[in-house]
Amino acid sequence: MSESPQPPPDLRLVSPAGTPCPRVIALANQKGGVGKTTTAINLGTALAAIGERVLILDLDPQGNASTGLGIERRNRRVSTYHVLAGEADLRAAIIETAVPRLHVAPSTLDLLGIELEIAHERNRAHRLLHAIEKLAASSRPEEAYTYILIDCPPSLNLLTINALAAADSVLVPLQCEFFALEGLSQLLKTVEQVRANLNPRLSIHGIVLTMFDPRNNLSGQVVADVRQFMGDKVYETMIPRNVRVSEAPSHGKPVLLYDLKCAGSQAYLRLASEVIQRERALRAASAAA
Repeated sequence: MSESPQPPPDLRLVSPAGTPCPRVIALANQKGGVGKTTTAINLGTALAAIGERVLILDLDPQGNASTGLGIERRNRRVSTYHVLAGEADLRAAIIETAVPRLHVAPSTLDLLGIELEIAHERNRAHRLLHAIEKLAASSRPEEAYTYILIDCPPSLNLLTINALAAADSVLVPLQCEFFALEGLSQLLKTVEQVRANLNPRLSIHGIVLTMFDPRNNLSGQVVADVRQFMGDKVYETMIPRNVRVSEAPSHGKPVLLYDLKCAGSQAYLRLASEVIQRERALRAASAAA
């Protein structure tokens, strides 16, 4: 996969109201424990730290992204459950975090029942898309988000389908472990199905290798295998195993606030830079098309 970036169909740049549309990136992997939520929190923080205006949508019923950003459960009066259930606009669910320019729409355990509640609705797969479009259309330029990151649950259920139907692209956190490629293949098939049936503009933004341990021969082999299989879809930046990254959520902080100088924080800053570089390449390719 060494070809130059190809713009996905219908790359949305401006809302009907003239406000620049946010780039919507779903962080997805049906395997748990791969660093998906950690990446959502810290990539969002890193993007905000370098000047982007970022919204994290927590679609995992466990609500770990919300907790990791310091949002206590008693303060989640309006959540992504209410948005998907049609009981509230997305704007009503948004909460400021301790990070300037970084906001979150939190989740609650109520999300566990949303699939049954909306399973028979005709627009069940596009509820999140409509909520994001309504938010973008009603936002003034100074309050518009440049990036929306969706933290998906560790399963390929209706919540994940809503995220993929709403997203411009998918960022896949992949742990450096033996079965990494097996899980990746299943996710790629799901992305193709969503692209064919629900969202033709969906693309793979990139794959970030997480929990990399240079002392472990298996980690090195997984890196080589994934890079051979996915080529330049794999980000150059790898997220190392780092105790400070593991400690930060228990303090309700992204690792960049907990310890900016640690190896994990520096890796997420590099990843944010790579994400922005890829976005610029996509926009340039779209403008030239």
